Amino acid sequence: MNSKVFLAIRILLGLFVLIFGLNKFLSFIPFGDMSPEAGAYFGALSSAKVLTLVGIVEIVAGLALIFNKYGALLALILMSISVNAVLFHITLDPANSAGALVLLVLNILVLYGYKSKYKDLLS
Repeated sequence: MNSKVFLAIRILLGLFVLIFGLNKFLSFIPFGDMSPEAGAYFGALSSAKVLTLVGIVEIVAGLALIFNKYGALLALILMSISVNAVLFHITLDPANSAGALVLLVLNILVLYGYKSKYKDLLS
């Protein structure tokens, strides 16, 4: 992958997760209408403080990707959040799944860009 393209994708993903991570604490992006099932699930995650942990991971991952420090590690950790976001939206809130799909695609592209860092793990 071209280094300038990878840089742009890495920073875009970093900004994306940083903004959504900060939103979990500052609530500056309003939530749209959710189905009752999605609202119940989201409420359970909120009350169990899981979203706080996800927000912290998103903020750390966003900063790591923007500043290119431990980006390969945090991109790998962020993949679990990306997959869970897609599964949540596809099963419980399909009307709002576009953002989660963009997150997943960007994460896959960043993982591909860091593929040289994972060679020892995959050999």
